[in-house]
Amino acid sequence: MANEKWCTGFTSMFKQNKTLIKRFLYLSFFFLSACTSQESVSTSQESVKQNIANVNAKAITKPVQSAQAKPAIVEADLWQYISNRHILSAPNQKKLFWHIDWFKKNPDYLTRVTKRAKPYLYLITQEVEKAGLPIEIALLPIVESAYYPFSYSHGTASGLWQFIPSTGKLYGLKEDWWYDGRRDVLASTKAAVKYLKNLSKLFKGDYLLAIAAYNSGPGRVQKAIRKNKRLGKKADFWHLDLPAETRGYVPRLLAVAELIKYPERYGQTITPVDNKPQLKMVTLDSQFDLDTIAQWADISLDDVYTLNPGLKRWATPSNPPYVILLPIDKAKIFERNLNSHPKNTRVRWLRHKVASGESLSFLAHKFKTTLSQIKSINKMDSDLIKVGDYLIVPLAQRADNDYALSENEREKRRLNSKKIGVKIIHTVAKGDSLWKVAKQYNVKIKSLVKWNHLVHDKPLSIGKKLVIWQTKVTKNKDLSKITSIGIDINRKVTYRVKSGDNLSTIARKFKVRVKDLKLWNQLDSEKPLQIGQKLKIIVNVVNSKMK
Repeated sequence: MANEKWCTGFTSMFKQNKTLIKRFLYLSFFFLSACTSQESVSTSQESVKQNIANVNAKAITKPVQSAQAKPAIVEADLWQYISNRHILSAPNQKKLFWHIDWFKKNPDYLTRVTKRAKPYLYLITQEVEKAGLPIEIALLPIVESAYYPFSYSHGTASGLWQFIPSTGKLYGLKEDWWYDGRRDVLASTKAAVKYLKNLSKLFKGDYLLAIAAYNSGPGRVQKAIRKNKRLGKKADFWHLDLPAETRGYVPRLLAVAELIKYPERYGQTITPVDNKPQLKMVTLDSQFDLDTIAQWADISLDDVYTLNPGLKRWATPSNPPYVILLPIDKAKIFERNLNSHPKNTRVRWLRHKVASGESLSFLAHKFKTTLSQIKSINKMDSDLIKVGDYLIVPLAQRADNDYALSENEREKRRLNSKKIGVKIIHTVAKGDSLWKVAKQYNVKIKSLVKWNHLVHDKPLSIGKKLVIWQTKVTKNKDLSKITSIGIDINRKVTYRVKSGDNLSTIARKFKVRVKDLKLWNQLDSEKPLQIGQKLKIIVNVVNSKMK
């Protein structure tokens, strides 16, 4: 009965509170579901974190994946894009301190270099990423050449990536009278990336060893590794016995990466570079005067050379096709002009009548072209020409000095540059060699090579002028010898005017011109010289009567 009443009461209560109970059950179910879901989300997040950690760990020890696998470019500044993707590091920052300190003492250096890199950086970064190399490799030209496209080292290395002739040839960088592939931005970058890719495979994905080998050669690094293993020592880069230059080479690259990532920390100012293509490749199907390219693209002649530093002369190579780099916006202008101008306007041609004493070699030198090009244009099978024959030869549209960044003009400026010591111009004679000339003037062979951008194993050309800087002046007893082989030794002297002197007698004494005396000393021809007056004179010590 009691039970019956309880049941009746409960039923009555249930009916009254049916809605309330439904709400309670619904909330309970929702709470339990939420707890389960939260647990699931938490587990998922931990899984993602672990996956990211695994990927990052692999990125440091294994080759980087191709550019297609990388996240989309989002950073507006290309330096920032590079910095956010660094994977190389030193065991501790102390390894980099000396190099970082150098940059701190020279704060303007990195500003200039990063500005110089502006046209090339995007292209180079692209090639590095395509190859799956660490992105820091795009910073290597800062260490190699300071991003100066015409850079030339004493070891005959050339271009942004500083290829020596033998390695350049091995990686397909062509060189002829018109063109040097080691200085070609696109060609040399592709070659450098390929070389570094091969080195990374050789050293089993250890990029620091690969970079060290790029500097000193793979054989030297392998020898150091074998030595350390034989002695039971660690065989990573930081423990190898390598040349001093190489030991500093890798830390310097890592220091540059650190400085670019945290410029404010180290008092550096980095020149921003837009994270977008700067240059466009344009294929030429015939030879072009560089002045024509400049006009048709609405850029300066210097800009043509700077973007295409592989060009050595006044025109593109005579054996097309040839690819030039132009600013993207200017490439469109150039292509419009390319389509609207006839082909015969790209290079100026001259119909030359062969005179007595002229040879093909003489004409090639005279018209700043090559013997093979003259033969090809004129469909000649031999080098023989006759007086009265007519030849078609290419002719530069402007004067030599207008092509200021051509190899010839840069060499002229190098010969006229000023360094410490006495400047000597030596004209190469038959039988001369680097060893002989160096011994004659008591200078080092490597100095001769550096001053004149020579190749060690390439013979000297007869008639070529070499600049030599002597800190010790050649003794007078030797002057008669060196006069016969074309030496010109100039020295600045101070002469005190004596009784009976005038400009003419002083000029005769030192074998200089009166007008030069006036120019050097800013003299007025109407004012007589004063006894005791000091005159500055630039004297040829071989030809003058100076005692």
